[in-house]
Amino acid sequence: MNLTQLKALFVKAGCQRLYAKPLSENDNSKNQVYFGPDFQALNLFPNEGIFPDSSPKNPIFKAGLHFGWLTPSGQIAHAPHSQLILYPQYPEVRFSGFLKGCASAPSELMAERLAGRVLFLGVTGDRHIAGWVDGPKSEAVKELLALGLSPAFGVFLSIGLPTVPDEASSRTRLLAELRRIHGQGWIDSRQLSADGTLKPCNAPQCGGFTLEAELKIPKNSKAEPDFLGWEVKQHAVTNFDRVESGVITLMTPEPTGGFYRESGPEAFVRKFGYADKQGRPDRLNFGGVHKTGQRHSQTHLTMSLAGYDAERGKITDPDGSIQLLTDRGAVAASWNFAGLLTHWTRKHAKAAYVPSQCRKEPRRQYCYGDKVRLAMQTDFIRFLRGMAQGAVYYDPGLKLEHASGKPEVKRRNQFRIKSADIAVLYASLELTIL
Repeated sequence: MNLTQLKALFVKAGCQRLYAKPLSENDNSKNQVYFGPDFQALNLFPNEGIFPDSSPKNPIFKAGLHFGWLTPSGQIAHAPHSQLILYPQYPEVRFSGFLKGCASAPSELMAERLAGRVLFLGVTGDRHIAGWVDGPKSEAVKELLALGLSPAFGVFLSIGLPTVPDEASSRTRLLAELRRIHGQGWIDSRQLSADGTLKPCNAPQCGGFTLEAELKIPKNSKAEPDFLGWEVKQHAVTNFDRVESGVITLMTPEPTGGFYRESGPEAFVRKFGYADKQGRPDRLNFGGVHKTGQRHSQTHLTMSLAGYDAERGKITDPDGSIQLLTDRGAVAASWNFAGLLTHWTRKHAKAAYVPSQCRKEPRRQYCYGDKVRLAMQTDFIRFLRGMAQGAVYYDPGLKLEHASGKPEVKRRNQFRIKSADIAVLYASLELTIL
């Protein structure tokens, strides 16, 4: 089978992205397959949730995969024990369990120590992964090597599929769309519903919804990158020539532990919140910038990274978490590393940061700037490093209205970063003028 035929087979199986990993002698079923010296592979390959599976001598994370081997007929033969293993002490990611329980698995090629093999991995629209491996003498491998591709993501080559743009053309199409949107000037605030209808939008977060509507991305769409593999994030600025001004919200996960989880957000705000600073009656707030190692003056809580060694830049305990601690060391709220890993790696392989401005008269409208930053190559270790440095911080917007009557809780647990600091999260950051 040549490379063209192989790509057509992946398309037939429903794949929308295709990657290739040249295998070394040690890349086999016994030693596992090396997926890179960081956690970038988690951004490429959808998993079924990350969980700690550790012992004192061998702290690791695991992530189950919906993986199967591609058959010559274009079907996917499920390999039920496939998983990624994350070794935070190095760090690195390895692929294992891909032969067990699958009668159609290429056992001979994947069990032997043979250099020159290539593992092809396709990702479908419904978050499944299809694998194919060929030896060094196959036509597909010879054609691939002749292309002289350089790794696009960690140790993986990116291969364009007939029905899907390759890396260069997806970037070109994204920038063309952002150029078109910039050229429209002021755009009425709106959002695209899942059924394809446009509806007005009148809330502070409508800048993102309006941009997504222009890109034909429905609100509440599945947790995948927005546009041809790119996560598109707008951020407010006062001057389009100063795209590094302002703040960017990275993610909004709910706490997974501590008093917040045990007693609920209402009890949490009552215990750690404070009276509204603008004098609005019968209202309690919980907000403000919480940085690692700094006690907050209003909430009296201190952010801590339990299970992360800031000096070595490594996770030392997979059961660790980001924690908000009281002065006595009690955990007010926490976010476990496994959950944050899952959250962070869903949509952050490639990100486009688009500046925006808003006006509310005569109606809410947005316009988008012509200076866009394209960011690539991130992983969760970079996120934790940013937390330890204080560049990434917790900036919640929780409030309890009608506190003495029928209380109404509004919650927003935000991890944010100053726009000027986003380089700490990525190995590559490029400013592009549309």
